[in-house]
Amino acid sequence: MSTQPPVIPKPFTVLDCQSARAQGRKIVVVTAYDYPTAQMLDEAGIDIQLVGDSLGMVVQGHPHSLTVTLDEMIYHTKMVARAARRSMVVTDMPFMSYQISPQQALENAGRIIQEGGAHAVKLEGGVRTAAAIAAITAADIPVMGHVGLTPQSIHAFGGFKVQRDEDRLLADAQAVVEAGAFAMVVEGVPAELGARITAGVPIPTIGIGAGAGCDGQVLVFHDLFQYGLGRRPKFVKSYANLGQSIMEGTKSFINEVRQGTFPDAGHAYSS
Repeated sequence: MSTQPPVIPKPFTVLDCQSARAQGRKIVVVTAYDYPTAQMLDEAGIDIQLVGDSLGMVVQGHPHSLTVTLDEMIYHTKMVARAARRSMVVTDMPFMSYQISPQQALENAGRIIQEGGAHAVKLEGGVRTAAAIAAITAADIPVMGHVGLTPQSIHAFGGFKVQRDEDRLLADAQAVVEAGAFAMVVEGVPAELGARITAGVPIPTIGIGAGAGCDGQVLVFHDLFQYGLGRRPKFVKSYANLGQSIMEGTKSFINEVRQGTFPDAGHAYSS
C-alpha cells in the first residue's frame, strides 16, 4: 500500500506580507515563546509568529521587557522556529542589543537568524534606529520596524502611555521605510493616527492598540487567551479564558488526589 508524502504548507514570507497589503488582506500576528504554542498557532494558520521581548512580562514575571537578554531571545526563538512550518518567525531584538552601534545591531541580528532560526528581526524606534535598520537590511536580513509606543522606552515615556505626537510618529515611520524595513508595528496610538501612518507609508503596518486602519493586527498570546492573572490593556480582546480553565482543572486535580479518587484503575498499570 502506497502512502502519500505529507503536505508541506507554503511558508509565509516577506513577499507574502507585502502582497497581502497590496491585495487588502489583513495580516495576522500573535506572539509565541515556546514549541507547543507555536505548533498550535502555525496549525491554526497564523501568518507571523512574533517572539516578543514581552516574554519578560508574561513569561518571566517582570514589570517590563528591559531585563530580557539576547541569549534568552535566541533560546525562545529556537523553540518557536522548530514548530513553525507555515508562519514567518520574527524575533524582537531586546534592549541594548542594537542601540550601541549599527555594527552591534548587525552582529546580534545575525545571531538571531543563525542561532535562533528566525526569518526576520524587529527593532523599536524610528529616526534614532534608522542606521541600525539600514545596516541589518544591507546584509539581507529582513527587518520589521516598531513605532509609536515602544516598550523599551518606558522610562523615557513615563510609563505605557498612548503616543499622540503626530509629527514625530510620521517622521519615525518614514525613517523606518527609508532604512529598508519590510513592515512595521504601530503601537499605542489613536486610531486616526494609526490610519494616517498606514496611508503614508508603502510597507505593511501591524497595529496593536492603533485601530483598525492598519494592514494587520498583533496581540500577545497571553492576552489573547487570558493565560495568566494579570490585567489586560483596553485594546485587547480575549478569545478564550485559559486562566480560568487551568484554575478549575487544578482545583479538580487537587480534590481528586486528596480524596483518593485519582489515580483510579483506569489510570494505573495492571500486573
